[in-house]
Amino acid sequence: MGAASDGLGMGWRARIAAMRESRKLVLVIVAIALLLDNMLLTTVVPIIPEFLYDIQHPDAPLSMALEDITTPVPPTAPYCPCLNVTSVPLENVTHMNITAQKEARHQELIHETVAVGVMFASKAIVQLIANPFVGPLTHKIGYSVPMFTGFILMFLSTIIFAFGRSYSVLFIARALQGIGSSCSSVSGMGMLAERYPDDKERGNAMGIALGGLALGVLIGPPFGGLMYEFVGKTAPFLMLSALALGDGLLQLMILQPGVVRQETDPPSLKALITDPYILVAAGAITFANVGIAMLEPSLPIWMADTMEARRWQQGVAFLPASICYLIGTNLFGPLGHKMGRWLAACSGLIIIGLCLILIPMARKLEHLIIPNAGLGFAIGMVDSSMMPELGFLVDIRHAAVYGSVYAIGDTAFCLGYAVGPAFSGTLVNSIGFEWMLVIIAILNFAYAPVLLLLRSPPAINEKQSLIISEKSSVRYVSYQNEEEE
Repeated sequence: MGAASDGLGMGWRARIAAMRESRKLVLVIVAIALLLDNMLLTTVVPIIPEFLYDIQHPDAPLSMALEDITTPVPPTAPYCPCLNVTSVPLENVTHMNITAQKEARHQELIHETVAVGVMFASKAIVQLIANPFVGPLTHKIGYSVPMFTGFILMFLSTIIFAFGRSYSVLFIARALQGIGSSCSSVSGMGMLAERYPDDKERGNAMGIALGGLALGVLIGPPFGGLMYEFVGKTAPFLMLSALALGDGLLQLMILQPGVVRQETDPPSLKALITDPYILVAAGAITFANVGIAMLEPSLPIWMADTMEARRWQQGVAFLPASICYLIGTNLFGPLGHKMGRWLAACSGLIIIGLCLILIPMARKLEHLIIPNAGLGFAIGMVDSSMMPELGFLVDIRHAAVYGSVYAIGDTAFCLGYAVGPAFSGTLVNSIGFEWMLVIIAILNFAYAPVLLLLRSPPAINEKQSLIISEKSSVRYVSYQNEEEE
């Protein structure tokens, strides 16, 4: 009996050991971490603007109809020759009062866009600050410890969001999430680049991981909007914290967080930042995401103002973008490798520009479906092409150590989400929602031709030039295939 028990125990240990060596399980862990991080990122989109408005106007929440708020002005006395005043019908007075209330609410919503934008941007700004430290740190201690640290910080952030009742507390929660996101994103992408050295396989793996990100973006807004309307603010964040706890346990079992030293000398952060080809790839990620980042704080408020959209409608508006981002990342992980990642990203930027111009033309929720869908698909084209391209550029131009280059990639992503929300409120106030999106569209059109530089990036030395693909119809051949030949 004891021997059978020992054999069973050894069998389980062997299975767990095999699971720890599995690249696919590592990919699953990274995808789940990105899913939860971005689900938290977007769950707040339909919740925070209305929640902040309601705590400032407890007697007149945004969900209450103006007719229920307005107190009719009593009718004036009948005509009096000595005063030369005519009476105003009650229905006209009430209508005038509602119009005044509507204009006052409109002005407050526009003003609130600034505060909401700053809060949304705080996560990306903190993440920007953290990335240059997290990237080099992974070279010294490996990827697993920063990855687990990211889980802990995200869990704390989610709990604070659940019970926070003031702007300052929610701001702290959003900023804390930025540090956790930096740890998870940089470590996760570096881990995948290390586990998948083949360029084609790496592109497929990162496409799947970004699919997890896309799924988080997909589920977040409708999940947040529906839960907030029908259950309340606390429930969605408690559910997210429970899911995050499960991911943390999975990391403990599979990754076994511990210090791991890198055998290869890593490239310096300065060498990577000054590499023009890496900067071009990173710039594409920034320009692709700045438009959707500007829409996150401004679109719900614009919809509430122009369409009188309800909470669930504000959340559902992002659904087409999220679904198509999920499709785009999974499709262009492998397809970008075949057609040329520079071409996929260039096409994506052009489509993004066109969709941004179309969004302000919408007058109903249904009108947003096509431009938002195209926007999400095109962003997926750019992200799933440029993330593996960063790893490829490090392979051929530097040393194959990936923490710092994905710190740059994540910084590029965050730069869009820092600049977008931070400036969206100011731009909406000064030039309007429509012109703000037109300007971002023009910037995307202008940057697209720059990606021609990535058509055939040169290797730094002859040894690394073996990694560069010989092209047939702009198709990369991976490093491992070159070695086998």
